[in-house]
Amino acid sequence: MTLLEQDLTVLNTKLNSMNAEERISWAWSRFGSGLVLSTSFGLQSAVMLDLVLRVNKEIPVVFVDTGYLFPETYQYSLTLQKKIDFRVRTYSAKMSPAFQEVSFGKLWEQGAEEMKKYNFINKKEPMERALKELGSTAWFSGLRRSQSAERAQRPFIEKQGEIYKIYPILDWDDRKTYQYLPRNNLPYHPLEGMGYDSLGDFHSTVKYDPSRDAEDSRHGGHGRECGLHLDLPEGLDFSV
Repeated sequence: MTLLEQDLTVLNTKLNSMNAEERISWAWSRFGSGLVLSTSFGLQSAVMLDLVLRVNKEIPVVFVDTGYLFPETYQYSLTLQKKIDFRVRTYSAKMSPAFQEVSFGKLWEQGAEEMKKYNFINKKEPMERALKELGSTAWFSGLRRSQSAERAQRPFIEKQGEIYKIYPILDWDDRKTYQYLPRNNLPYHPLEGMGYDSLGDFHSTVKYDPSRDAEDSRHGGHGRECGLHLDLPEGLDFSV
């Protein structure tokens, strides 16, 4: 199924008038078994997991594991799988973290371009591999407009490459997101309330500093996006 640009414009107007549950139900009726949900098991991940799996437990949940996540994030992944009753499909880079460090050094310490290479190897390539192996045509993600300047302009549905990306809670603010957990008897991440604005790899995530932009707390200060939700620039050498 191919949607033309004008179709996406019409759909975004339609999705704008829906709530998150209605957007997920619409996507399920439209894309069915082609749907996949990605999760990072971060601070707010329980929201999307609960919303999507209430609609259909058969929607695959993909977790891209860099091997460098906080121990508490791995703990949270087990807690949520038991609580919500699902099994995650884990994908990782083709090179182990140790082999990468021997081959390239600590890429996250080598500047913005090397951080892009790190994110491509450990996040974008494994996710693209997952989408291909699962035969996915549409991808649920929990991006929200309030999270960063780049995300502020996101539509509810867009096409990235051959995949349609759908953001059911795009218009939720922080308060609504955090209140969803206790209202639905879902546990908070173990690092909730410890000063982090968001969580990623332990080596390049820092606690929120009110004197700096919140987006600087991820990816070694090189912005919030890791490449999963961006078309990376052409011409970059990400060969391994």
